[in-house]
Amino acid sequence: MAAGTGAFVWATFPAMPTRRVYCSAVHRDGQLFVLGGCGGGGRALGAAEVLDIPAQHWTTLPPLPTPRAGAAALALGKQILVVGGVDVMQSPLASVEVFHVDEGKWEKKAALAQPSMGISAVQRDGAIYALGGMGADTSPQALVRVYEPAKDHWQPLPSMPTPCYGASVFLQGNKIFVLGGRQGKLPVTAFEAFDLETRSWTRYPSVPSRRAFAACAMADGVVFSLGGLQQPGPHNFYSRPHFVNTVEMFDPAQGAWSKSNRAIRMREKRADFVAGCLGGRVVAVGGLGNQSCPLGSAEGFSLSRKKWEPLPPMPTGRCSCSSCLAPSLLFIIGGVAQGPSGAVEALCLREVP
Repeated sequence: MAAGTGAFVWATFPAMPTRRVYCSAVHRDGQLFVLGGCGGGGRALGAAEVLDIPAQHWTTLPPLPTPRAGAAALALGKQILVVGGVDVMQSPLASVEVFHVDEGKWEKKAALAQPSMGISAVQRDGAIYALGGMGADTSPQALVRVYEPAKDHWQPLPSMPTPCYGASVFLQGNKIFVLGGRQGKLPVTAFEAFDLETRSWTRYPSVPSRRAFAACAMADGVVFSLGGLQQPGPHNFYSRPHFVNTVEMFDPAQGAWSKSNRAIRMREKRADFVAGCLGGRVVAVGGLGNQSCPLGSAEGFSLSRKKWEPLPPMPTGRCSCSSCLAPSLLFIIGGVAQGPSGAVEALCLREVP
């Protein structure tokens, strides 16, 4: 049952000590770790900071051994693993580093076989799966690799059918669903799943429309591809790219994408925004639209009522944000307001009596 719109409120946390965009965020045990990213000059940062969520207090951690932006990061027990990304020269990285939470120090781990930025990663049963990425030659990668901490070793797995970087990944049962992402500047419409038991790939019908800077979410097993920037078709070369409020839904039970339907479009046309699932709703927050500054608006989709409803607006309108899901909280971290932002705000579910 989806929470009513009145159950959603925003919590504003103290600003990060370091303003940034393209940072990596990990929630672990009441703490929000924010690692790397780009500062005002666009250079990759080594800054590592942790927010004690109940105390609303930031602590500066020892910096990353390798400054990086756009890395994949996950919590694994009492360790935070940071994988790939780009360095201060904008070159993809193969290096992998672990922060030991109890000891408060970094350690270098086995590197990837190839440098890679824009990796998508998930954790399952104590192993990390890293999918796709973009290499030093700027071509998209189809690489899939699994990391087992006890062995400190990356083992290759069967490659993705469609190479891409910056894809959305969702773990559902024993499958990793991969959709979207990019090849160079072109958005990818491929939708594929890797079965962790059979170690094989299945291709699903592609996302119906090609949109750049769209966002993806998964709720109740249904996959959503939302909004973005629609490029004009080849026959229409005078028109400019335009923001859309497209909503396309894939129900694995039916094996098909829903027909594009005006009734379920988002209320706001937006791209480069955060999407997630909170309180049984798909939520869309911030981004860029037809206004002159980033959006602060938020909206939620109820699967049962098949409609979008307004949620309270984000206190600081931003795009290019990082996000992180914690129990009954969706953190929106950094990004761009007028320049790199230090804002950390969370859409919360309040206890409704």
